[in-house]
Amino acid sequence: MPEFRPRKQILSDRPSAQRPAREIDRRGFLSAAAASGIGLSLGVMPARAANARISDTPVLRSIPGTAEHIPAIGMGTWITFNVGNNRRLRDARADVLRSFFDLGGTVIDSSPMYGSSEDVVGYCLARTGRRDSVFSATKVWTPLIGDGEEQMRESRNLWGVEKIDLMQVHNLVNWEGHLETLAEDKRAGRVRHIGITTSHGSRHGEMARVMADSRVDSVQFTYNIVDRAAEQRLLPLAAERGLAVVINRPFRRGELFRRFGNHPLPDWAREIGCANWAQFFLKFIISHPAVTCAIPATSSVAHMNENMGALYGPLPDAALRDRMVRYVESL
Repeated sequence: MPEFRPRKQILSDRPSAQRPAREIDRRGFLSAAAASGIGLSLGVMPARAANARISDTPVLRSIPGTAEHIPAIGMGTWITFNVGNNRRLRDARADVLRSFFDLGGTVIDSSPMYGSSEDVVGYCLARTGRRDSVFSATKVWTPLIGDGEEQMRESRNLWGVEKIDLMQVHNLVNWEGHLETLAEDKRAGRVRHIGITTSHGSRHGEMARVMADSRVDSVQFTYNIVDRAAEQRLLPLAAERGLAVVINRPFRRGELFRRFGNHPLPDWAREIGCANWAQFFLKFIISHPAVTCAIPATSSVAHMNENMGALYGPLPDAALRDRMVRYVESL
C-alpha cells in the first residue's frame, strides 16, 4: 500500500509526465489489429457501442437488500483523472465522462488517494451537467478517525453532492474505526451504502473477516480473467452474505492487453457480442453471478466506448466462461 500522505500534500502533486501504460498498450494493439485486418479500428468501436445502446438493454445489477439497480460497467479514476489544474486535460476528461453517461454509465469510483481525481470528477460533473446521473463511490483513506471525518466531508464538497452513494474504507486502513463513523454517517444521510476495499489480489483473509460485519453493504477487490483467486472465497462469501461486489483492476493496469492484445479474438467471441479484447475481459468479469460492477479506468473517449460496449449484448454462461479462460491460457 502506498505511504499515507495528507490530502493537501497529494493535491499539490503534479500529474505524472508518464502516460499510463494501458493507454499506450491498447493504442498499440488497435494499430496492429487494424494493420492485420482484424477490424478493430478506433472509428468502428464508438459506432458499435452507440448502436448497441440503441438496440440492446444494458446489463443492470441489483444492489443486494435494495430495489436499486446499477449498470454492471462503471468507471475508475485512478491515475487517469489525476490531472491537477490543467484545463485542457480536465476538459478532455469531461469528454470521457460525457461518453460514459451517454452510453448508460452511472457508477464512478474515486479516492482521496488518487491525487486530484476527486476534484477533477467534480469539475467534470459540473462541466457536463450530469451530477444528477452519477452513482458516487469514493473512499476514506487515513489511519486517523478525526481526519477521516474531514476527508469525507471534503470528498462531498469536491464531488458537489450532499451524500455519497457508496463510501468505502480504502485498503482496509483502520476499518474498525471508520466503520463506526460510516454507520453514523449513514444514519445521518451523508452516506447511502458502506463498503470496504482491497486491491492487487491481496489481504483476502482479512477482507473475508470484515465481510462478516453487518454494517458492510459492499466490497471491492481485484478480479479478472487471470486473477481468479476471488472465486475461491470472496465471491461466494459476498453472494452468501448479500453484499454488492465492485471489481477493480479488470485489465491489470493494461497488462492483459500487453500479454494478449497481439492475438486475435476467437471467432466464438461474437456469440457474446465481443468486438475487442476490452469487452472480452469485461464480459468475463460481469458474467460472474456475484459481481455487481466492474470499474475500468481510461482517459480516452475511444477506449471508454470500447469498455461500455461490454454493457450490452449477451453474457457468457458458465461453460463459455470456462472456454474464455482456456483460450487465454493457451496464448
